[in-house]
Amino acid sequence: WDILLPIFSLILVIITFPISVWFCIKVVKEYEKAVVFHLGRIIPGCPKGPGLLWVLPFVDHFTKVDMRTISFDVPSQEVLTRDAVTVCVDAVVYYRITDAVAMVSNIINADMSTRLLAQTSLRNALGTRSLTEIISEREVIAQSLQVTLDEATDPWGIQVERVEIKDVGLPAQLQRVMAAEAEATREAKAKVSYLERANIMALDITEHTNSFESTYLLDYLRDICCIYPAEIRLSLPIQIT
Repeated sequence: WDILLPIFSLILVIITFPISVWFCIKVVKEYEKAVVFHLGRIIPGCPKGPGLLWVLPFVDHFTKVDMRTISFDVPSQEVLTRDAVTVCVDAVVYYRITDAVAMVSNIINADMSTRLLAQTSLRNALGTRSLTEIISEREVIAQSLQVTLDEATDPWGIQVERVEIKDVGLPAQLQRVMAAEAEATREAKAKVSYLERANIMALDITEHTNSFESTYLLDYLRDICCIYPAEIRLSLPIQIT
């Protein structure tokens, strides 16, 4: 049968010529490769293309594979970090097919399998890190994910080119706590800065008290109080002239 079926198919093509030509000649685009099966077996020299491809009806069938880079968004994943904080992480993955034969023969749905693998790998990678590490080491985590996915998809003829972590969402309660902590830190820094300025002014007044005339001293104190309201204490007695 391996010999007779191709012969019968070729005879049929000749009898129905030129109509059969439209069914035998296929076009493979520049960014595509074609994996041709002859009686269920991949023919030598595959993948084919780009260009024209000759196939025999009922004997040969082929699968086109797009070799361009494909990107997809990883659905938002809720992950429990190492320090027991729940975060929502969004990512994007870029991959392309490098071996069309392996992709066709080793995996049924390469795109869906890559998407599912990206989701599980993202959860596993983030679950072993703390919240601080996830926020501060996005690039390191993304690079580690890229290597992990590339190794896992290599038997499928897929190369993962890049992984990016787009957003790390924090729970609303944790956001309020962090905002309150940041506000308290800013207020503490402002108070320290104010006390430092007040101390400098106090030293400046003490150094110049004995040398100022009363009119200039009072004007100086008034200007200071307008800019930096504070309680000012002077050592007495002061000679007012």
